[in-house]
Amino acid sequence: MTWLYGTLLVVAAQRIAELLYARANTRRGLASGGIEIAPRQHGWIVALHTTWLLALLWFVPHGRTPNAALLGLYALLQVARIWTIASLGPYWTTRVITFPGHPLVRRGPYRFMRHPNYAIVACEIALLPLAFGAWQIAVVFSALNAVALVARMRVENPALDERRR
Repeated sequence: MTWLYGTLLVVAAQRIAELLYARANTRRGLASGGIEIAPRQHGWIVALHTTWLLALLWFVPHGRTPNAALLGLYALLQVARIWTIASLGPYWTTRVITFPGHPLVRRGPYRFMRHPNYAIVACEIALLPLAFGAWQIAVVFSALNAVALVARMRVENPALDERRR
C-alpha cells in the first residue's frame, strides 16, 4: 500500500467515524431541545470533504512519497481535532445546532477562539494536499472551504450570539 492510499484510508475512516458520532449527537441534541439552523448546508460540507479526498485520490500520483514534515503537521492537527471534539462532547456535530438556555462551551480550545474546528479544518484542507505536492488541490479546496465556512458562520454566529448574552 502506498503512502497516499494509506493516508487517505485513515482520513476517510476518521471522517466516517466523526459523521457517525455527529449523527448520534445530532439525534440526542434535537431530542433534548436543540434547534438545527440551515440544515441544507450540511450536505454541501460533506460533499466538499468527500470531493477533497477524491481529488487527492484521482490527481496525486499514487507512488508519491509525502513531505514528512507536512504530514507530521497534519498528524498534529488530528490531536487538536480530537481535543476540540472532546471539549464539545455531546454538543459536537457536523450540523449547526443551537441549544437555547444552555451556556456555550468555554473549555479546551474554546477558551482561546470561537471556532477552533473551522481553523483546524482550514489547515487540514491545505496541508494534506501540500504534503503530497498537490498545491493546486490545496488552493482550490481552501478557497471552496472558505466560501463554505463564511456561509456557515453567517448563520451559526447569530444563533450562538443569543447564548453568549
